[in-house]
Amino acid sequence: ITCEGGRPKVFDLDSHNGTFVNELPVKERELEHGDRIKIGGSLFLFLQRDDDVSSASNNVRLEDGTLLTKSAVRFRLEDALYPMARDLSALMRVATTVNSIRGLAALERALLEQIFSVVPAQRAALLFADADSGEFTHAFGLERDAEPGAPVRVSRTVARQVLGEGVSLLSNEVFADGALGTSESLLDFGVRALVCVPLVLSGRALGVLYLDTSDPSVSFTREQLRLLTAIANCAVGALENARHVEWLEGENRRLRSDTGLRHSLVGESEPMRRVLHLISKVAPAKSNVLITGESGTGKELAARAIHQNGPRADKTFLAVNCAALSESLLESELFGHEKGAFTGAHALKRGRLEVAEGGTLFLDEIGEMSHALQAKLLRVTQEREFTRVGGTRAIKADIRLIAATNRDLKEAIRRGSFREDLYFRLNVVSVAMPPLRERREDIPLLVSYFVAKYAESCNRHIKGVSPRARATLASYDWPGNVRELENAVERAVVLGSTDTILPEDLPEALLEHETAGGVAATKYHEAVNEAKRQIVRRAVTEAGGSYTEAARLLGINANNLHRLVRNLNMKSELQNLTGDAPRRDARGDEHGAADEAAD
Repeated sequence: ITCEGGRPKVFDLDSHNGTFVNELPVKERELEHGDRIKIGGSLFLFLQRDDDVSSASNNVRLEDGTLLTKSAVRFRLEDALYPMARDLSALMRVATTVNSIRGLAALERALLEQIFSVVPAQRAALLFADADSGEFTHAFGLERDAEPGAPVRVSRTVARQVLGEGVSLLSNEVFADGALGTSESLLDFGVRALVCVPLVLSGRALGVLYLDTSDPSVSFTREQLRLLTAIANCAVGALENARHVEWLEGENRRLRSDTGLRHSLVGESEPMRRVLHLISKVAPAKSNVLITGESGTGKELAARAIHQNGPRADKTFLAVNCAALSESLLESELFGHEKGAFTGAHALKRGRLEVAEGGTLFLDEIGEMSHALQAKLLRVTQEREFTRVGGTRAIKADIRLIAATNRDLKEAIRRGSFREDLYFRLNVVSVAMPPLRERREDIPLLVSYFVAKYAESCNRHIKGVSPRARATLASYDWPGNVRELENAVERAVVLGSTDTILPEDLPEALLEHETAGGVAATKYHEAVNEAKRQIVRRAVTEAGGSYTEAARLLGINANNLHRLVRNLNMKSELQNLTGDAPRRDARGDEHGAADEAAD
C-alpha cells in the first residue's frame, strides 16, 4: 500500500491467493474510505476519517481544567436505587421516550428536553467515548431556551474523571474551588453549579451525561442526582443501540458506494474501464440499452449493473432468455395470457412485462426472437403498452428495456431475420462487452475471484494457483470467454487434490493448447500430444485427406477433429502428408470452411 500525492493505493504483487477490495480481486486500486481489503485469511478496513463523530458534535466544546474537589458530592449507581416515588412519573416519561424514538439525534434531543423538565439545568450534553482510547468521539448538547445548534461548553476534565471512575459528581460551589476559578470556559459562561453522571452499560462506562447552570439562585440536589443517575441508566441502552444502528447504516452506505458504481464485473483492463465508464453514464438515463458481445462475456452482469446504478435500482430486475423458449412459450412468458386463451390456460397469468412494472426487463439473445414477437415488442417500445395473449385490454408498461445479443444484428437485418425499426428502438445506447482474449490482463483477477468463490462453496482450503497453471490459463484463447474460464476454475477446485491449483487440475483442452510465453509442457503432456498426433495422422491418411471420413474412423465429431488438429498445430503437416490442397469432402465442405465453422 502506497500513498502518492495524498492518494492511497493498494497493489497486488502477483500473489498466489490474490488481493480483494470489497470482494473483487484487484491488481491496482485507489482506496476509498470504507474499503475492505482481504488478503488471504485477513480482512482489513481502510478508514480515512472517523464517521462516528456526528455533525451534532460541532455544538459541544470540551475544555480542559482542574478537577473539582471542593464541596463535591460523589454518587455511585447503587445509591440511586433508593425509593423515588415522586420521580416515578419522570422515569416513566423517559422510558416511553427512549422506546418510541429510533433516530439517534432525535432520541438525544428528546431525552435532554425531558431532563430539562425535571432538573433546573441551563445546559445539558451527552458524550460518548471510544472504548480503547477513552477520547470522546460523539457529543450532543442542548441549551435551555437557546437557538438550535448553540455551542454547549463542557469541562473535559470533569467528564473524563466521571467516565474513568464511573461515579456521579455534583457541585454547587464551582467558584469556591480556587483551582477551578481559572477555568476559562467556566468563567466565560459563569458556571456556578454542575452535575455529571456516567452512562453505564453492562458494567462499563460508555460516556457521561453533563449538566450545568449559571443561575446563582439554582443548585442541584441529591434527589436530582439520584434521578439523573436512574435516567442515565434507563436510557443508555437505547442510546447505544441507536448509535450502533447509525454506524451500521453509515457502513452500509460506504459499502454500497464502491467507487460510485455498484457492479459485479471483475476486471481492471482498459476495455473494462471503458465499459464501466459507459455504464456509469448510461445507468441514470431512462433510455433502452443494447448490450453486444460474444457468449460468456458478462452481458447480464452489465445489464444488472445498469439497473443497480439507475433510478429503478430499488425495483424489480427480470431476465428472459429469448433463445431458451419456443415462440408460443416466449410470448406467454413476456406478455402473459388470459384464462382460456389457449388449451391449458386454466388461469390468468401475468407476463414479465407486467411483473417488472417500474423496474427493468432484460431480454437476452434478442436476435433469436421470431418476427411476430418482434412486432409485438416494437409496440411496447413505441407505445409503452401491450395486451395479454387472448386479451383485448391495453396494459401500460412502465419498464426499462435492456436487450443483449451475441449475433450481428445489422447482418440479421440485411438477411431479413430481424426488424430494422426494432433494432433502432432497442439500440438507443450500445454497450459492447469485450471478449476475454482482448483483456488477458484481467485473467489473473478472474482466476483469483473464481478460486475464492468455489473454494468457499466447496469447503476447500485453496492457497492459490501455481505459476505454471496461471501461465496456462493466461495463454488460452477462451472461446467461451468468462463463462468458460469460470467452469475451468470450478472444475480445478472440485477435482484438485492439493491446496494449490496445478496444471493437471485444468481441463484437457487447455493442456492441448500450446502455452504462450515460452512455458514448456511436461514430458507427460508432450508424450500424450505426440500419441494424439500419430493417431490423427493415421486416420487422415487412411481417409485420403477427408476430415469427415477421418472423424468417422476415429469415432468423433468432425468439428472435434478440426479443433484437435488446430490445437496440435497439425494443419500444414496433414496437407503436406496427403499432398492435397483443401478439397470438398463428402459433406461438400472445404477443410478450411469446416475449420472456420469449428472456430
